Amino acid sequence: MTYDQIFLFTLLGLVFALLVWGRIRYDLVAFAALIVAVAGGVVPADHAFMGFGHEAVVIIALVLIVSRAMVNAGAVELVARFVLSAGRSLSTHIGIMSVVGAALSAVINNVAALVMLMTLDMEAAEKARRPVAQSLMPLSFATILGGMITMIGTPPNIVVAQFRDRALGAPFSMFDYSPVGLVCALVGIAFVTTIGWRLIPDTGKRATAGGGGETGLFVVEAGVKEGSKVIGRSPSDLYPLADEHDVSILGLVRRGKRLPGFAASEEIRKSDHLVLEGDPKSIEAFIGAAGLSPAGADEHGGLTGKSLTLVEAIVPDNARMVGRTALDLRLLYRRGVTLLGVSRQGRRFRERVRNLPIQPGDVVLLLGPESRVADAAEWLGVLPLAEKSHTVIQRSKALFTIAVFAIAVALAVAGLLPLAVALAGAVAVYALFSVVGPREVYEAVEWPVIVLLGSLIPLGLALEESGGTRLIAEAIVAQTGALPAWAILAILMVVTMTLSDFLNNVATALIAAPVGLSVARALDVSPDPFLMGVAVAASCAFLTPIGHKNNTIIMGPGGYRFGDYWRMGLPLELLILAVGVPAILFFWPL
Repeated sequence: MTYDQIFLFTLLGLVFALLVWGRIRYDLVAFAALIVAVAGGVVPADHAFMGFGHEAVVIIALVLIVSRAMVNAGAVELVARFVLSAGRSLSTHIGIMSVVGAALSAVINNVAALVMLMTLDMEAAEKARRPVAQSLMPLSFATILGGMITMIGTPPNIVVAQFRDRALGAPFSMFDYSPVGLVCALVGIAFVTTIGWRLIPDTGKRATAGGGGETGLFVVEAGVKEGSKVIGRSPSDLYPLADEHDVSILGLVRRGKRLPGFAASEEIRKSDHLVLEGDPKSIEAFIGAAGLSPAGADEHGGLTGKSLTLVEAIVPDNARMVGRTALDLRLLYRRGVTLLGVSRQGRRFRERVRNLPIQPGDVVLLLGPESRVADAAEWLGVLPLAEKSHTVIQRSKALFTIAVFAIAVALAVAGLLPLAVALAGAVAVYALFSVVGPREVYEAVEWPVIVLLGSLIPLGLALEESGGTRLIAEAIVAQTGALPAWAILAILMVVTMTLSDFLNNVATALIAAPVGLSVARALDVSPDPFLMGVAVAASCAFLTPIGHKNNTIIMGPGGYRFGDYWRMGLPLELLILAVGVPAILFFWPL
């Protein structure tokens, strides 16, 4: 072996060891490895940062922003709310949620799809009084499977597509992954729906979807806007919808005055305000489902204006707002923020929220653009609670957001624009129409993944140019020379799956794709089945909570232990291998 090969094999071996160890962040490991490679002379200095301008990196970043826009506009919720029901059997619930999760993951980032659907799944588990662990893991696996269906569904598909472009002169297109991905996803969903969930051990953890936590329930006012579906109905007519969202309707405000009692039979009119009690996320969801408007939303430009956020904050003794009301402080006029609700140790009160004197120990709910809410909290002297910020969904933009995305994909598929340019155009439109705010554009991007990918691309290229990937391929072919090509493909997929269970799937795809190409060339067969096999296998991280971010996200809420994942994950990986290899060879012959 040459100096470059020995250096790169040693360096990448150390990188893999550190990634499996997991004590140092994977982006720092990859970036440090890149610097070492440059210092060692195996990566030219002028190529050190070429990976950060790679099209795969740009596409992954843009897909993450598009996913945030879909969530902000309620496009995901628009689909999901029609399938949530606590009355279904567990298998039926898992099947429906898995299909929806897989479908969403095919067009948006699978992490975003899981985060949105996970809340709904936990609500269903809480209402059905069953352990949430029974359905969370199947949902996570289904969103991972759904990502295999299109090029933008999961980062490994993007990495493999762009590698094919560099190696063979043309990338995989948006729907080249669909035939094999659909077969794997449908078979996988059938498994988790009928058998898989029965293999999950009882973690003993019940769902807690309310989200109110220690802050208790808030009393909030929501306005009845023109065209609202509640006009002409009574508060009692809305009780079933309120129960569905874990919200209580306390009364009705008309012309600035609270009507007597609960006003349960009073006909609701335009410009009335419903008085609600619940946790912020439940109230926000009920407001959207009932077609209401948060108090003060019109002054912020409405939900079609700037992206708004809800922030919970504790009122200390020395806060400016102690003993004063929102009207006294002229909070909206001075700071552009609305006092939407107040939580006071579970107490209910007759005063309107804007007229309620604030006391020490209260928890207030502030509504406004994120930057203004932060400034207002500092001015008021209140203490925002970490992890107690909620984005206000702009449901009126859901169809617009979906249409913009569909047009971008259509332009890319038709070959009129490169995918990166089409997605960039969609992001620009979303930013222009405030579907995502300026800060959210940057917050939506998982920068550690970008650093990882940008750092490993030059290393992977150096390994390939030094002949390192050819050596690995020759070793695989030499050890499996008596086997047919389909068996070698299966072995390559097993190795890739195993790596993906312990490493980041982007890193796995970056290393495995050149090896797959070299194996195909050594066997003198088409490289496409091997590249497709790498893409499928790199996404199949079902054995551990560290192989895929979705598995990590559900670990806490589901109460899972590290060793719980393989119980359903191992048979699922074997099943994907059993159906994936024939499907790949059928649609992508050798």
